Amino acid sequence: MLPAERLRERLRSDRPVIGGHVFFTDPEITELLGYHGFEAVWIDAEHSAFDLNTILGHIMACASSGTASLVRVAWNDPVRIKPVLEMGPDGIILPMVCTAQEAREAVRACTYPLEGVRGFGPRRANRYGALDNSEYLAQAEKSFLRILQIEHRDAIDNLDEILAVEGIDLLICGPNDLSASYGHLCDTRNPEMFPIYDRFAEKCKAAGKPFGVSLGAGDRESMVDWFHRGANFIGCGDDIAYMSLGCRATFDFLRENGMI
Repeated sequence: MLPAERLRERLRSDRPVIGGHVFFTDPEITELLGYHGFEAVWIDAEHSAFDLNTILGHIMACASSGTASLVRVAWNDPVRIKPVLEMGPDGIILPMVCTAQEAREAVRACTYPLEGVRGFGPRRANRYGALDNSEYLAQAEKSFLRILQIEHRDAIDNLDEILAVEGIDLLICGPNDLSASYGHLCDTRNPEMFPIYDRFAEKCKAAGKPFGVSLGAGDRESMVDWFHRGANFIGCGDDIAYMSLGCRATFDFLRENGMI
């Protein structure tokens, strides 16, 4: 079974897939997250210093540690999407999708003709030619997840139409940008946001579509909230936050014991 198919099965189970994010360029960090139990690693090419070689290294590190590789590209743009798909990730994340038309364009960019516009040139995706074209094409469409991020109030307003688009595997709420679009930048737990998160979750469940959220490592209240909303995927922080929290905990211990 393909890793993406296993991930699809997990998204339909009664417990959420637990993911972690990476922003540092060293792929050893991704490998570490996989060995420590994360089922998926969100490789962030939107807000990091990643180039294409860096992304490839992280995808390979995921494979090494047995975790799913999910690459967030910088924008919902076929030019950004195509070279990443050739690397054979287990999922691709398209940010800031706000309309059904943008959702359709995302799916088409991930799909070969005639249904889509993806150019043909797999590299790692077809095991460097170890799979012949017929074998590769038979599994190409199911070999990775198409993941849309809902992170603007326009997307919430258009959610019914977005959910009706064929070919979407998972929708993920981005609370930081979503709350900013409602006037609450850096205040993801503003009381005004809770009914909006609830609305997102309920509409996804009504449409039978897996959904999830991307959260900070220290935002444990929100992790519990989204679990109770029925989220199928919970991103529980990133490498920068884990290192920062570890440093803070160490220095808190040193201060408590009069060592500094």
